[in-house]
Amino acid sequence: MAEIDPNEEKYYLESENYSDDCDENYKYEELSINEDAISLGSEDFNTLLKCLKVEEKEKISSASSLTEPQDVSESPEASVKEIPETVDDFICNFLAQMKMRKTLNAFQTEWYEMEQKGMVSNATPFLLPDVYTSILQLESQIKLLEKDSAAFKKVALKAKEAYLKLQKQRDFHRMNHHRIVQERDNLMNDIRRLKKHYSAFEPTLKEFKERYESAMKHKMLTKIELERTQTHCEELTRTIKNLDIKHKPEKRISEPYITTHPCGKGRVILDEKGMGPTQRKLAEEREKSFTRSFTRELKKDSKFPSDRRINPLLLMNKTLSSYPIRAGGFKLTKTYIGHKDAISSVCLQPKSKLLATASDDKTWKLWSMPAGELIVTGEGHTEWVADCAFNDDGNHLATCGGDKTVKIWDFSHYKCQHTFKEHQLGVWSCSWHWTGDFVASSSRDNTGKVWDLNSMRCRYTLRGHTDSVNSIKFVYYSNILLTSSTDKTVSLWDARTGLCGQTFYGHTAGVNHAVINQKGDTVASCDTQGIVKLWDTRTVAPMITFEAGSFSANKLAFDYTSSVVAIACDDHTVKIYEIASGQLVSLIGHDDAVQCVEFECSGQYLVSGGSDAKFLITSFFVSKSL
Repeated sequence: MAEIDPNEEKYYLESENYSDDCDENYKYEELSINEDAISLGSEDFNTLLKCLKVEEKEKISSASSLTEPQDVSESPEASVKEIPETVDDFICNFLAQMKMRKTLNAFQTEWYEMEQKGMVSNATPFLLPDVYTSILQLESQIKLLEKDSAAFKKVALKAKEAYLKLQKQRDFHRMNHHRIVQERDNLMNDIRRLKKHYSAFEPTLKEFKERYESAMKHKMLTKIELERTQTHCEELTRTIKNLDIKHKPEKRISEPYITTHPCGKGRVILDEKGMGPTQRKLAEEREKSFTRSFTRELKKDSKFPSDRRINPLLLMNKTLSSYPIRAGGFKLTKTYIGHKDAISSVCLQPKSKLLATASDDKTWKLWSMPAGELIVTGEGHTEWVADCAFNDDGNHLATCGGDKTVKIWDFSHYKCQHTFKEHQLGVWSCSWHWTGDFVASSSRDNTGKVWDLNSMRCRYTLRGHTDSVNSIKFVYYSNILLTSSTDKTVSLWDARTGLCGQTFYGHTAGVNHAVINQKGDTVASCDTQGIVKLWDTRTVAPMITFEAGSFSANKLAFDYTSSVVAIACDDHTVKIYEIASGQLVSLIGHDDAVQCVEFECSGQYLVSGGSDAKFLITSFFVSKSL
């Protein structure tokens, strides 16, 4: 770096502030640039200064022309012109852009020194030619366009690849569509051909079905008549024996004689058959033992009563309150947490005011009603407990479950009295006969069974359903059984013969549950699609069909007046349907699917159990207007 001479004249830099105010009357002059004077091939500082001097001469000549008088009335139009960049600013910007800081500092120092010495005039600044700036702008634009072109090229290549991929996918889906259309046409042709083929056999199948139903009815009636005839013959036989015994002549006793047997003890009295007293005594004892054993065998199997008994519940209901039960008169009163898992069944015992609940936690529990106090917990099933039922006296309880068993519990000893194990799969439902001598059960093995509690054996197996039998119920004070099945049918059976008497067709999905009212003239059934049907048992035809919801309807129950039906649904509600008006009301309270529902015999409240392990008591309130 060059040394500074101390004798040399010193220069100082002073800061000056410039205001942003501009003189509106200031007129900007357009500078003309001699394009021929600038050579693009040899751009240096000297040539640039020459160009600036030429421009100064042109300015002087133009200033002399401006001194001539002009017409004041003709005012020039206002225009905005671009001021070119000065040379020093351009050089500073260029050095700063190239990050040449040392060169920039040296240039700025030397330039300011030249200004102070008067070597550079501030009045006439050196301006950068417009052609050079335009060239720089064009070069920057060219670079930007090249970048954009490269980016557009990449986008175009990607678009081309996507287009080709879409073309291939289109061709593949088009071929797949043609194949599916061909398969659909073939299937439609097969369906038409099968429909035509089936229509030819439909009259024959209908005729066979009618013959089968008539034959089954005839067989059932014949068997019933045969049993009656056999019973009548037995009574006649006993009567004849009694008459023979009364009118039988006395046996003539032969005169005594002396036996010649070496072991004889003198005179022995022989009867007409040649039997002595010892032989006669042995024969009498044999006959007595045979009679006792025969009588014992006859007493093992229970006998079904006649169907002529009047239902006492109908007489009892006449003495109850005359207020009709309405669908809108129910209100939730109490909620109990009954089990650790879902409650699958509830059963009320009207005489002793007890409630039994069965659960998926492998237990059943006994509660006092309506207080809801726990009395006893029954354990013994090894799988889920599906159903429970009281006998009429209330001293026995029947339970069934997934361990393929039906258990009879004795409350007097608080133990399981007997276990029936002949089902092949889990047992869904059980029901007591009104005499307390029989229990019926239904299972996933497509059968139902009638158990005799005196002989402790299966009396009859109900065969006829083609899928799981989901529920079974004895008709009140009769020997008729009502079943429902996943095969979309509901059937009536004669428990004395084990034969199907009638089948109800109409459901389009598996039937979960079926009940009959106390009068015995209406059957209600519900299926997995939420459809509920009310059937007339006399015409074997549906009277009313309605939808309880879009979810499955699990169980239902009639009230004591047979005017209201309660339905347990999977949508966490209990639906109350009033038969006369068709009004459907939803009762809320459960947090999960409702699995079971049961009316109290007087209609004061109903009990419902659900998958939330709770059972709810919903009471009926009579309005003041009634």
